[in-house]
Amino acid sequence: MSKGKVCLAYSGGLDTSIILAWLLEQGYEVVACLVDAGQLEDFDAAREKALKIGACAFECPDVKKEFVEKICFPAIQANCQYEDRYLLGTSLARPVIAKAQIDVADKHGCFAVAHGCTGKGNDQVRFELAYYALKPDVQVIAPWRDPAFFERFAGRNDLLNYAAEKGIPVAQTKAKPWSTDENLAHISYEAGILEDPDTTPPKDMWKLTVDPTDAPDTPEEFKVHFEKGIPTKLEVQGKEITDSVELFLAANELAKRNGVGRVDILENRFIGIKSRGCYETPGLTILRAAHIDIEGLTLDKELRALRDQFVTISFSRQLYNGMYFTPECEFIRSTIPASQKTVNGVVRLAAYKGNVIVLGRSSETENLYDATESSMDELTGFSPEATSGFITIQSIRLKKYGEAAKTNNKPLEL
Repeated sequence: MSKGKVCLAYSGGLDTSIILAWLLEQGYEVVACLVDAGQLEDFDAAREKALKIGACAFECPDVKKEFVEKICFPAIQANCQYEDRYLLGTSLARPVIAKAQIDVADKHGCFAVAHGCTGKGNDQVRFELAYYALKPDVQVIAPWRDPAFFERFAGRNDLLNYAAEKGIPVAQTKAKPWSTDENLAHISYEAGILEDPDTTPPKDMWKLTVDPTDAPDTPEEFKVHFEKGIPTKLEVQGKEITDSVELFLAANELAKRNGVGRVDILENRFIGIKSRGCYETPGLTILRAAHIDIEGLTLDKELRALRDQFVTISFSRQLYNGMYFTPECEFIRSTIPASQKTVNGVVRLAAYKGNVIVLGRSSETENLYDATESSMDELTGFSPEATSGFITIQSIRLKKYGEAAKTNNKPLEL
């Protein structure tokens, strides 16, 4: 007798294919849910594979538009970044994938949802917190935290051996055992030889971007248009792309062929473990760089400082930690549009051998830069004499600070 229906977050890869077979062994009916978040995937082959393994149904909801407009664009508006380097590619996709999976679970009457996240990673937290917020009564099956599963499959070689025994085709091999996760924004590589932080990733590991040393010898110029901090038009190779998903895809292709978007980092996971991750985040790297630049021309100094110190840091951490469906994240997201009202304009850039180079920027409506005020060669617009009073006022407390140090015989030191 069936134990009931479970909706599995299915990727078609090694882990979730084995988990699908294992759940069937445990007596569950399994609905395989492969969410299309823009990953380069043969969805028909994945459907055939899931059904062949024994899934009672296969669903493939398309969330690309929602992913770009609801998640990626706000992340660009807030200049999100985790620990100064990671553009949150995996984290960004989790809210839309979790929501799509819960919708599929409701459609098929599933009492539980399952995922293939490891017991040491961030994604288990991200998925499960989202599940419980979206469907508080849902039950979660996490095989990598179940002794019956992880004692049977102690490592990736055990998974590969089981797949061979069951005739389950997988892309991973014992020669290239790293784990990957891909969506429209990026692809990640972890595990295997990458667990040695001093091991250089092999050249053939990278999937999305051309090696920067092999990229074209001529810089490729392009323009990004922004309205209220959102990329609305990309001009590249004589084309103008305005559809949100097509724009993101075109930015990806532009970055890929020029080797832009590779990162190799050690990061601090939410659960307290350091992790080595290699990421390719092509289009998002370009669009974020353009957005940061246009803000320099159009965004008020104090508003930008407040956003950088509070919204950017908070939203980045909330995304990384899986706190998207929370009251605090709802509040932070509501503040983003208010900070972007004046971020309108065009940035001219070039992509060249792994680099994004800003060539210029302009705004017809929100230009806060005054060449006359800023010029070192003109006295008009801003009188140098006014600075004397400014410095006098600023120095009052510093004089007191210096006097106190002298009185207490504690001279200021470098």
